[in-house]
Amino acid sequence: MLAIPYPAFDPIAVSFGPFAIRWYALAYIVGLILGWRYCLWVAKRPPAVASPAAIDDFLVWATLGVVLGGRAGYVLFYKPDYYFQNPSEILKLWHGGMSFHGGALGVLAALYLFCRQRGLSLLAFSDIITSAVPIGLFFGRVANFINGELWGRPSDVPWAMVFPNGGPEPRHPSQLYEAGLEGIVLFLLLFALLRFTRIRERPGALAGTFLMGYATARIFVEFFRAPDAFLGFLWFGATMGQLLSIPVFLFGLWLVWYAHPEK
Repeated sequence: MLAIPYPAFDPIAVSFGPFAIRWYALAYIVGLILGWRYCLWVAKRPPAVASPAAIDDFLVWATLGVVLGGRAGYVLFYKPDYYFQNPSEILKLWHGGMSFHGGALGVLAALYLFCRQRGLSLLAFSDIITSAVPIGLFFGRVANFINGELWGRPSDVPWAMVFPNGGPEPRHPSQLYEAGLEGIVLFLLLFALLRFTRIRERPGALAGTFLMGYATARIFVEFFRAPDAFLGFLWFGATMGQLLSIPVFLFGLWLVWYAHPEK
């Protein structure tokens, strides 16, 4: 069976003496910085929702929401028994283990608290922030690929790869599928809606579209991605990622339905 050789990546992206930055951390840093700059661009387009200073300030809130929510989600959704028995492992983020769905809840909490404190429209501000999320998703999935983790199911497609820790079978490079759909395709969809429609006149519609788009992409790619070994397939043969994406899709659908022009 033919397979594309998996590139040998050094897990450390940059090192300065004893100080080292891993690809996963670099992906978060680059994603947050580019997402912040993109949010500034979106905020300058009508309607006026938040000042550039508010976008700057929210960057810290978003970082905390992503990291704390992402880690808490992984602990609670994926390995609660292990982490409750080994609580000291919860803080060891460098060992990996982040959940998008947990991170999304963390950012949602940060959005609510920030908008309440600043007197901003939660839905309108959420439209700005979610328009940039695919940037971070793209870099995060690329980092998953570089780390050789979260690989796909065994396959005989010409572009299948043998991952270092994935056994001898060629597998779908599902991380790249996710980078393409959750990152590039979803970003272009939201950008087109921003640029060529009046969707921002309906606060919440853009955020709802993002949630529906992410959930759809995630559910689809999970058919090619290997389920977590410690969970396997769950109800009706679905994976945890698919099950968690269902309420995300439904909430996004409700947001799009609920969104209406502000008077």
